Amino acid sequence: MKEPLRVNDKVVLQREHFQKLFDLLSNSGYRLIGPTLRDHAIVYEEVHAVDDLPVGWTDEQNNGAYRLKQRNDRALFGYVVGPQAWKKFLHPPILQLWKAQRQREGWQILDDREPPPKLALLGVRPCELQAIAIQDKVFLQGKYVDPVYRARRENIFVVAVNCGQAGGTCFCASMNAGPKATAGFDLALTEILDQGQHYFVVDLGSERGAAIMAQLPMQAASETASMIADKIVTNTTAQMGRNLNTTDLKSLLQYNTEHARWDEVASRCLNCANCTMVCPTCFCTTVEDVTDLTGEHAERWRKWDSCFTMDFSYIHGGSVRPSAKARYRQWLMHKLAAWIDQFGTSGCVGCGRCITWCPVGIDLTEEVRAIRERQMISNAEQ
Repeated sequence: MKEPLRVNDKVVLQREHFQKLFDLLSNSGYRLIGPTLRDHAIVYEEVHAVDDLPVGWTDEQNNGAYRLKQRNDRALFGYVVGPQAWKKFLHPPILQLWKAQRQREGWQILDDREPPPKLALLGVRPCELQAIAIQDKVFLQGKYVDPVYRARRENIFVVAVNCGQAGGTCFCASMNAGPKATAGFDLALTEILDQGQHYFVVDLGSERGAAIMAQLPMQAASETASMIADKIVTNTTAQMGRNLNTTDLKSLLQYNTEHARWDEVASRCLNCANCTMVCPTCFCTTVEDVTDLTGEHAERWRKWDSCFTMDFSYIHGGSVRPSAKARYRQWLMHKLAAWIDQFGTSGCVGCGRCITWCPVGIDLTEEVRAIRERQMISNAEQ
């Protein structure tokens, strides 16, 4: 009798059986969300079959640059990350908080929202797992819990994918957020294409994950397969396109709030908010109230916002951060310093999206490096 699968076991799933994973999750009531090609980018949308994935495609990324390129193989997950983050499925960009209808006796709150769907997230990268864990701290821990986030978070099945290559703007290794998934997943795949073979080494991260894999045609991972999977991740670590020295980073930034580099980067920053929109951890929102022309119906909506907009920091009398310098400094220092005070962790996972999707190619790793180098010179001169 075959022994039952347990958490932390490793198994092998052949490429020809991968569609069975799709079918099994779908039959279990999950909507499948995964990477697919749209508008010359890899985005996360509903998928139904393996052929919906970006089969045989990769991405090339650099400062302010992103493009797709065909690979010379049929890898299913041979890309890095696209412009979207998984947070849009847990922390929606637009959310109706409530709506009300005027009645004869007063206003009646109408609650006809449907419960969140069960989602299976396919292809979640290790840095994105870390981003979800960080948002868990923001929305689920502490005195106030976001009920919408909690309901959505409790309703997902996570299939992670360890990275087989690093992108030109990746620095997850510097942030201890990758390229190997260590927690927060039900299943974690390492895709292997070797000597004509195409298969996945699968790490079982939960009882649910083990139960799903037990229904698929798989076998225990051999020592050789496990070694190949480990080597892939090791090679990816050595390929990082960027690095960030995090030693005493919080105190470095807090000590240099008036550094000349803030003026230099402000002269280039467009305040477009791209970096916050693509960031997998940024969570700032605004609230808008709307009514119809009759005054009989009212709604309250929550929408993503950004610390780069003038209105975000506006209070009576004007904006708290009126300059580009103040807004960029707020973003970077919150991400890499103040976030630690609030939530006990950095707000950056090293995915590199903010570098890739900045229209003028501002690189936060370079900005930190410039501040650190000038600090070292100042210390040497003293």
